[in-house]
Amino acid sequence: METFRDTCKEHNLKITPQRLVIYEELIKSEDHPSADVIYRKVRKIFPNISFDTVYRTLLTYAQIGLVSVVEGYGDPKRFDPFLDKHHHLRCIKCNAIIDIYSKYYDQIRVPDEVSQQFTVLNHKVVMEGICSNCKDKK
Repeated sequence: METFRDTCKEHNLKITPQRLVIYEELIKSEDHPSADVIYRKVRKIFPNISFDTVYRTLLTYAQIGLVSVVEGYGDPKRFDPFLDKHHHLRCIKCNAIIDIYSKYYDQIRVPDEVSQQFTVLNHKVVMEGICSNCKDKK
């Protein structure tokens, strides 16, 4: 929570009870929740909070570096509170996202033809397939 408070202060972002609960719910999650999942949890504490407030707050957290956004490739954005370098496995059936920590993937070199056209600031490997839970449901 110290990082949260310091980062908010650094970006002149007022720490309201709602913002605090949104962040707490996000870091408590063990998966990569969507804004809707966080909204449903936060509404139990703040029944009058809007989905838009939760969504905009999560996007603000991403902009100031408190969380990262995991694009859903057509699905809703998912949010990741774990900022250590890591990659993802995504199940195409249930949309589960699993973190992978791999020095091999961390060290993948950006091809020259990409570097000539684009300044790469970050790279993440996303593998897609079918998780063991879905595979076992056959």
